[in-house]
Amino acid sequence: MNSGKPLRILIAADTYPPDVNGAAVFGYRLAKHMNARGHEVHIAAARPGPGPDTVEQRDEATIHRFRSFKAPTHEYYRLCLPWLVEPAMGRLMDSIEPDVVHVQCHYMIGKAAIEAAEARRIRTVATNHFMPENLDPFLPFPRWFKRIVSANSWRDMGRLMGKTSVVTTPTPLAARTMVEKAGFDRVLPLSNGIDVDYYTVRPGENVPTRDKPTVLFVGRLAVEKNVDVLIDAISKTDPALDISLEIIGDGELRDKLRDQVETLGLQERVNMRGHVDDVELRRAYIAADAFCQPGTAELQSLVSLEAMSAAKPVVLANALALPHLVSEGENGYLFEPNNSADLAEKLNQIFRKSAVERAAMGAASREKANQHAIGKTMAAYEALYEGADWVELDQFHA
Repeated sequence: MNSGKPLRILIAADTYPPDVNGAAVFGYRLAKHMNARGHEVHIAAARPGPGPDTVEQRDEATIHRFRSFKAPTHEYYRLCLPWLVEPAMGRLMDSIEPDVVHVQCHYMIGKAAIEAAEARRIRTVATNHFMPENLDPFLPFPRWFKRIVSANSWRDMGRLMGKTSVVTTPTPLAARTMVEKAGFDRVLPLSNGIDVDYYTVRPGENVPTRDKPTVLFVGRLAVEKNVDVLIDAISKTDPALDISLEIIGDGELRDKLRDQVETLGLQERVNMRGHVDDVELRRAYIAADAFCQPGTAELQSLVSLEAMSAAKPVVLANALALPHLVSEGENGYLFEPNNSADLAEKLNQIFRKSAVERAAMGAASREKANQHAIGKTMAAYEALYEGADWVELDQFHA
């Protein structure tokens, strides 16, 4: 329970489970932890399929789903039309009368929530999980037009999120980028947080293992994740090491990636498992020998933090926020983005080490993950909800 009175919190998110991405996972964890702290939590999100607005009661929150339409260039993303979602958002706020609104984006539902909260003078916190350039793979336009779209999106982010009381984003790098490109005076870097203890081997637990040295990838099979680079790298690793790859996740590139595995003759070394439940995901982290994130559009990378919490060495692309998670040679390595030969060599370095040396790297990973303990993050957001205009994670206990 928080120290003050329980709050009625409305979390507005364009993406929420069953969607599988970092922003959706954060929204769910935020709702679950705020509920556990004694607050009344409501979620405003797009309906994951066709049909009218709905309301669903779940353990973590009351979920208000708005009518949505399939995006033509994305497998699961849903669009909420302004002339439908904006009046619906106003009706929702009038109905539940939230004490605070926390938006997770400045598109569609986020825009509607910011404007409705402003009109009703409700305290609003904004968190940005998304760089406008992330849209590039899904826009069927020439490069020059995509640059215009990106510039407009940055401008809209500044205009809309600038109306809120506090703007946050997961990393210092993302905060600096938002100040430079969206024109904010200041942006609070606030980690999404990770339940470090969840991924720790429990006393007496039967620790799962793999038959071959295994590197793990977890995430959407999407263009910006560069899973094809990782598969290519596996084919270039030292054959004597017999490194295998486990891929957990699904997405629009699944068939193309399966074809790549077959073309390279890696069927015995690459296991594409698709979606798995939380229990199996935890077991996969524990069973793996190392973790790789080849994506180049990560604002924080919760999956990398999960692997680090499970005490795994990491090999991450030297792009955006990922370098913040690596102390070179101590808990892992960075590789040149999209360079499969460099990635292969970094994987070779990991697997040429002894089990004892890899365990030491894993322990260093876990120590780094502890800096992102989710208890600190949730206490910080609770303070922002209650009226603080700036917080530091160090002032909170995990």
